[in-house]
Amino acid sequence: MVKITELVEAQRNYFRTGTTRDYQFRVEQLRKLRRMLETYETEIYLALKQDLNKSTFETFTTELGFIYNEIKHTERHLKDWMRDQSVDAPITHKGTKSFIRKEPYGVTLVISPWNYPLQLALAPAIGAIAAGNTVIIKPSEFSQSTSSLLAKMIGETFDSVYYTVVEGAQEVSEQLLQQKFDYIFFTGSTKVGKIIMREASNHLTPVTLELGGKSPVIVDDDANIAIAAKRIVWGKFTNAGQTCVAPDYMYAHASIKDKLVQEMKKQLTLLYTENALKHDDYVRIINKNQFDRLVTYLNRGTILHGGNIDSSELKIEPTLLDDISWEDPVMQEEIFGPILPIFSFEEVEDVIKVVTNHEKPLALYYFGENSKTQKQMINAISFGGGCINDTLYHLANPNMPFGGVGNSGIGGYHGKYSFDTFSHQKSVLKQTTKFDIPLRYPGGKLAFTIIRKLMK
Repeated sequence: MVKITELVEAQRNYFRTGTTRDYQFRVEQLRKLRRMLETYETEIYLALKQDLNKSTFETFTTELGFIYNEIKHTERHLKDWMRDQSVDAPITHKGTKSFIRKEPYGVTLVISPWNYPLQLALAPAIGAIAAGNTVIIKPSEFSQSTSSLLAKMIGETFDSVYYTVVEGAQEVSEQLLQQKFDYIFFTGSTKVGKIIMREASNHLTPVTLELGGKSPVIVDDDANIAIAAKRIVWGKFTNAGQTCVAPDYMYAHASIKDKLVQEMKKQLTLLYTENALKHDDYVRIINKNQFDRLVTYLNRGTILHGGNIDSSELKIEPTLLDDISWEDPVMQEEIFGPILPIFSFEEVEDVIKVVTNHEKPLALYYFGENSKTQKQMINAISFGGGCINDTLYHLANPNMPFGGVGNSGIGGYHGKYSFDTFSHQKSVLKQTTKFDIPLRYPGGKLAFTIIRKLMK
């Protein structure tokens, strides 16, 4: 059993040596991380197959490839990100130089979930490393194969006083949260996110919370139906819907709803064959508790497609669900599974009203060609991030921050935004001693008149 207090203290002592602040050190750690992934790539595919039945293709595109790209992007730009940022000063500061230094926080904690157990553990850690911090990762106990492999890989590649993994269940997380960390990064449910924030407040530890919520997809009457169906099906049923930014429910314009549903059925068959439950690479639900929760949602509404289950394999067929109301259980929390409730609408304003009357979603997806309506969606609804005429793709651009708003999260990351998240922006003013402007000192009416004119 890892002695958590001693581990945190050891990392703090190591951080205080200043080793992690050096540019060359940071770059070498990123390269070591890449080499580690290359060395263990075969085992990574196996672990994710064991945990979630992910195919090699899905593991690479949604987990491993994402991490490779994040490392490459960070390594390429890190020197520029680390440079002091010069800033202008007002006329009252004549003779000064002002700059912002990007300073590492210190000892950081990354708590990662089970749905993308590799990507969501390592992507934040890349930002922490790039910013010059030490890192402790607490992976989910529910994705046991991947969590154990993470501990093995990182344990064999890095010294624990710099970068390590602590495995365990809820009690281990509780022990970690009792420690004084300098930054905490959490990905998971809103319910647990509130606990993380409360515990962090005991030490006034800053946090990033990557949470979730019910993310809508809206398909208007002028949408490209074939493209919309293909991209919605892909975005919803990738990882069997166990994706924080998956479309949680769909509003389709009444005039195209039936056509859209038919096209979605066609795309589901193309992706997962006539019997998804027998498809070798169709992802399973992570555990029985989640499976049982999802199965109860199938008892209400009309099933337009799917609805079959395999309890022995913990698989639920991709399901399109009609005749649902906002009072039904499926609409009371984030679904996080392969079930898509479908509503219809006549006026876009009605959909906007429904979405804005609920908690702010992590993502929003709008399909339609009218630029005025596209702008209306973006301006009228508060959401973490999203796409016009696509799903999920926004989170794969390292030049944009990924994160939520309100109940769907606090803060953002990816690319430079990961570096910024794990860096304190330290403001520094360098003052000249060659002269001393007397106006700032109390000195009679003239000084007051001048300073008032300059500052007002």
